[in-house]
Amino acid sequence: MMDFMGMMKQAAQLQSKMQALQAELDTITVDGTAGGGVVTVTLTAKGDLKAVKIDDSMMKPGEAEIVEDLLIAAHADARKHAEAVLQEKMQAVTGGLPLPPGLGLG
Repeated sequence: MMDFMGMMKQAAQLQSKMQALQAELDTITVDGTAGGGVVTVTLTAKGDLKAVKIDDSMMKPGEAEIVEDLLIAAHADARKHAEAVLQEKMQAVTGGLPLPPGLGLG
């Protein structure tokens, strides 16, 4: 019975740490760039879009398709950075242990 109580206490601590991590991920931002930096997308570590910056050189008639492609590429770059931050933070919280389904941050 003592082991069960210890496991329950650890589960409660993990849940508390996960809630704190959720809040922290809202405050961490990552940038993704494309086109040599002419397009930058800023996301939270949770993947919420916060900002888009487009260099003035891209604001010409006929450049819309290029800008659209660069936005997609910059977003993908930012998502990759956000995933890396999420994995790093999760490993710090869980000590590298895999979480059962339903306890992730996704």
